[in-house]
Order: sequence, then structure tokens, then C-alpha cells
Amino acid sequence: METYQVIALIGVIIFIYFIFFKNKNSAQKEINSLSEIEYTGSSTMTFDDVAGNHEAKQSLLELVDFIKNPQKYSKFNVRMPKGILLYGEPGTGKTLMAKALAGEAGVPFYAVSGSDFVQVYAGLGSGRIRNLFRKAKKSGKSVIFIDEIDAIGKKRAAGNIKGSDEGDRTLNALLTEMSGFAEDSGTVVVAATNRIDTLDEALLRPGRFDRQIEIMLPDKNARKEIIQLYLKKKKAEDVDIDELADLTVYFSGAMIENLINEAALTAIRENSDRITGSHIKKAYLDVLAGVEKKDFDNERQKTVTSYHEAGHTFVSRHLLPENKIIRVSVIPTSKGAGGYTLSTPEAEEVITKKKIRNHMCVLMAGRVAEEVFLGRENITAGAQNDIEKVTSLAIEYVAKYGMNDEAFINYQILSDKLRIPLTSVESSVKKLTSEIYEEVKKIVEENKETIEKIARLLIDREVIYQDELDDLIQKYS
Repeated sequence: METYQVIALIGVIIFIYFIFFKNKNSAQKEINSLSEIEYTGSSTMTFDDVAGNHEAKQSLLELVDFIKNPQKYSKFNVRMPKGILLYGEPGTGKTLMAKALAGEAGVPFYAVSGSDFVQVYAGLGSGRIRNLFRKAKKSGKSVIFIDEIDAIGKKRAAGNIKGSDEGDRTLNALLTEMSGFAEDSGTVVVAATNRIDTLDEALLRPGRFDRQIEIMLPDKNARKEIIQLYLKKKKAEDVDIDELADLTVYFSGAMIENLINEAALTAIRENSDRITGSHIKKAYLDVLAGVEKKDFDNERQKTVTSYHEAGHTFVSRHLLPENKIIRVSVIPTSKGAGGYTLSTPEAEEVITKKKIRNHMCVLMAGRVAEEVFLGRENITAGAQNDIEKVTSLAIEYVAKYGMNDEAFINYQILSDKLRIPLTSVESSVKKLTSEIYEEVKKIVEENKETIEKIARLLIDREVIYQDELDDLIQKYS
């Protein structure tokens, strides 16, 4: 080989070597930079800024004293919870509670999301966990808040003892860090989840997230407090707080805040300098049902929808008279509904077999009315959403609550433990829905005249309200 060829070959090797190590160093720097995530440094919120959930606030106030005076508890050899798990429906105020805890205690607030630790790089998630706790320890007293902890805390696969999976490594790092910090350090780890049933048992044992607090949907009194809290921040007058609290049954705090914000936007569009009750009612309809289309002129669709909604409306008043029917409309909305029956149910503390069956009856009544009045061959796809809800309720009735007459069994657990398909559930659900469909059909056929009158009124007026509906039912029933 010629000398110049040797020199050229050596040059190529050096070039490749240089490029390889440059890329390696760049990749390492990228991984190191990814392991650093930003944290919220403080919280100015207090429990006065969070309405409702008084029991949860009382439980957290005890921790405020612990964070401020940890020595008072260690002197009597009292172990306070290292971890607090806040669980409940979305929008109930779990994050607000964590911020208020840090704000009341006056300590740094390190807030992250579980998804921040889900990474493709091996070891990056566990590295971020260690980095988070290292920063918190440097601050001394602090609150570490991990939102959506189910992203990293899901139950580990059975038989996976190697711990080689990246998700397992991240979870193991969290478990180790929580076991590692001193009980009298004044550091509290707070986590939030909507799905406590999916969390690994090691997270829930004493010494980890050993205090679990349910953040519930607000009851009527709590809804009144939340409404008043948000209305204080906006200019409002002539708003009936009691009526609005009744309308917002099953609303979370976030949904109430969104409703009042939409009402404020409605007031702005109307050039009003105050939010009034009419603005809130309009926003309520828009939030739940969608904005109604102004140019609606399809007689065939109106007729079908009128019979469909008349079925829902009558069966609801017949089987669930405690529910308030606010408005029945056959005008299509921006949310894709051809029409709607808007009702506010009573807050149910106890779920009974009869209530579930009655709810399924109401949901089926629209399709049944189409069949009875228009013929089986002319039923429409308008019941799609009703069918989905009925199927979901029927599965819970049979598989979750054990309310079918055949067996006192939770079929989901049976399937998980024995690894068998839920064929028996399928047949039970089909049988249940068929029985209820026939029950609804009988109700509709026995009250055809009244339902016909409701449908005709809807065709003529497009919208009817509770008082008109009650008068009509009373007259023809």
C-alpha cells in the first residue's frame, strides 16, 4: 500500500473516531439536561381559597402543624404520614388541596406530573425522581407534589422480579426515596390520582402513601360555597345561589368554575357589566348540551327527534319523578345532539338496583318511542349514545355490583384471577337489556296518547319546559 493511501486511511479512522465520540458526548449531555425538570417553587394559596371538602382540609391541616413543628411530634415518638394520596374524580380540587397545604405551611412547593418521569431513555425516569428528592431535601421543609402518579405507579406485572423494565426502575426509585428521608425532616410527599385501583400495593403500604384522602364531588352546601367563591371574583347580581347549586348536582369544582367563566363570557358578548342569572342559565345549557343551531329547518328530523325526546321525557317523569326536567329541545346542537332532554337528578348517596334499572329504562325510551310510533324499520341512529350508556350500566349491574339474579359474583375479578373470558357476562347483559327494553315498550304503548301529545307540542314549539310538561302529563295521564 502506498504511503499516501496509509495516511488517508488513518485520517478516515481519526475522523470516524472524532464523530463517534462527539455524538456520544452530545447524547450524554442531552440525557443530563433531560434529567433536569422545572418545579413550581412556591404556593401562595391557602385553604380559604379552596371551597368544600371540609373533612379533607381538616386532615391536611394536621400536616401543616407537622411541617411547621416536626420536633413536637418526634419528641413523643409519633410518626406522621410520609405520603398523602389524594384520590377522586377529575376536577374535584386535588391539586388545589396540595397547593393550599404548601401555602398554609409556608414551605417550598415542588410540583411535577407522573408523565414527567415516563421516558424512553433507560434510567432517566429514576434519575429525575432522585433529582426531585435531592432538591427537596436541600430546601429542608417542603411539599413534593406528584400529579397523575398512576403514570409511574401502576401495578407491576406478576412474576416480573428482575426490575429491568424502565417503568419498574422509576417506581422502585420513588419507593426507595420515600423510605429514605427522615421522618422529622418536615418534608411531605403528596400525590394525586383519579385511578387509585391501578396503583401498586407497595405505594399504598404504611411508610409510603400511608394516608389516603378521598376528594369527593361537592354536595349541595359545598357547591354553594364554590359558587360564592368564584362569583366573588367576578361582578354578579341577581344570581340565585340555591337554584344554581341544585342545577349543578354531580358537578365538580372545576366544572362549576368553567360554568361561571362561560357565564362571564356570555355577559361580555351581550355588553353587560354584570353576570346575571340569565347569563348563567344560558351558559349552563351551552356547557351541557352545546350551542343550539339557529337555522334549523328539517321537518323529517324534527318529527323523529320529537318522538324520541318525548319517549325519554315521559318515561323519566313516570319512573324518576324526583328528577327535575329543565328543558326538552329538538333543536340540534354544536355537540352533535339532534335534541335533548335536560334534567337534574337528585344526588344519590345509595345506588339501588331499582334506580339503575330505571335509569336504563329512561335511556332506552327514545329508541322504543321511535319503534312504537314510526315502525321498527324506521328507527334511527340517534340512540347511539343512549345504547353506549345502557351497555355500560348493564355491565356494571351484572359484573361489578352482582345485581343479576344468577350469581353473587364480581366477574371482573373472576376473569382477572382465572384468566377466562367473560362469556357469561355477555349473555347476562343481553338478557337484562332485552327484559328492560320490553318493560319500556309496555310503558310507552300504555301511554301512547300522552307521549303523542308531548311529541306534537315539540314539533310545534321545538322547546318545552317543566311546568308545561307537568300540566300536559297531568291532563292526559
